[in-house]
Amino acid sequence: MGEFDLIAKYFTRPVKRAALGVGDDCALLATAPGMQLAVSSDMLVEGRHFLSTVEPARLGHKALAVNLSDLAACGAMPLAFTLALSMPTADEAWLAGFSRGLLALADEHGCELIGGDTTRGPLNICITVFGEVPAGAALLRSGARAGDDIWVSGTLGDARLALEAFRGTLSLPAPMLKHARLRMEQPTPRVALGLALRGVATAAIDVSDGLLGDLVHILLASRVGARIDADAATDLVAARRMPSHAESGLALETLRTCALSGGDDYELAFTARPDARDAVEQAGRASHTAVTRIGTVEPTPGIRVVDAHGAPLAQRFAGFDHFG
Repeated sequence: MGEFDLIAKYFTRPVKRAALGVGDDCALLATAPGMQLAVSSDMLVEGRHFLSTVEPARLGHKALAVNLSDLAACGAMPLAFTLALSMPTADEAWLAGFSRGLLALADEHGCELIGGDTTRGPLNICITVFGEVPAGAALLRSGARAGDDIWVSGTLGDARLALEAFRGTLSLPAPMLKHARLRMEQPTPRVALGLALRGVATAAIDVSDGLLGDLVHILLASRVGARIDADAATDLVAARRMPSHAESGLALETLRTCALSGGDDYELAFTARPDARDAVEQAGRASHTAVTRIGTVEPTPGIRVVDAHGAPLAQRFAGFDHFG
C-alpha cells in the first residue's frame, strides 16, 4: 500500500467546517467573526509516551485526546486537526484500529481531520489541533490571584499506577490494573468542562506531567504560590475506592506520589474565586465531570503540600520532565 493510498483509505473524510481539507498543499479553515483560533501540538513517541503493546484503537484515541485536553484547558471549542504519522510499515490491521479510535473521538467532539503527513520510520504520532474561543474569553495560566481556590477535575494518579505496574515496581490486582490501564491508554479530554469554565475559572492548565509539576506553570505565570491538601488530592485516585484496594497493599506514600506527580491524567487543574464555588460546581454538573477543591492560591511563591490537618509533608514530589 502506498502513502497516498493509505491516506485516502484511512484518513480522508468529507469536510463540514473547513473550507478545504485533506488532499491539497494546505488546509483552509475559516472561523467565525469575533473568535480567536487556539492551536496546540502534541507528539506521542513509542517507548516514551506509550507501550508497544497498546491496542491501536486506544492509541488513536489517546493521540487526539491529549491535544483536545490542551483546548479544554484554554476553554476552546475543537474545530479541526492535522495528523503527522511516522510508522515502520503500512500495516493495514494496525491502521484500521488506529484510525477507528482516532476518528471516533474526533466525531464525538466535532473535530475534523483536515490534513497532515505520513512517512516511514519509528512509530511517532504528532497532532496539531485547532479550536476557537471568543476574543478575550480564553482560559490562561496567568490569571490566578491570592485567595483563589484550586480545583481539579475527575480522578488522579491511576495512569501512574498502571505505568509502575508495567515497570514491575508494584503489583496490582487484576481489576485495578484493568481500570488503571484504561486511564493511561484512553484518557477523557475535559472539553465540555473547559467550555463551561469560561468566565468562571481565573486560570487553567491540563494535567499531563503531574498535578504539582503542571500547577507550577500557573503559579509562575500568575506570580503566586499555593497550598495543596495532599489528602484531598490522594482521595481522587480512583483505584483507592475499588473493592480490590484492600488486597493491593498500596502504601499511602505511593498513592500520594501517583496523585500529586503521576502524570498522564489529562484532567484540568484550575483556579477560581471563592465566591465562584457554586458556579464551578454547576460547570461540573453541566459537563458531567466531577470537580474537587484541593487547595488555595497564596501570595508567597512556591508550593506548600500539607495533610488534611494542615501539617507540612516531608515527602518530596516532582512532576515529569522529558529532559530532567
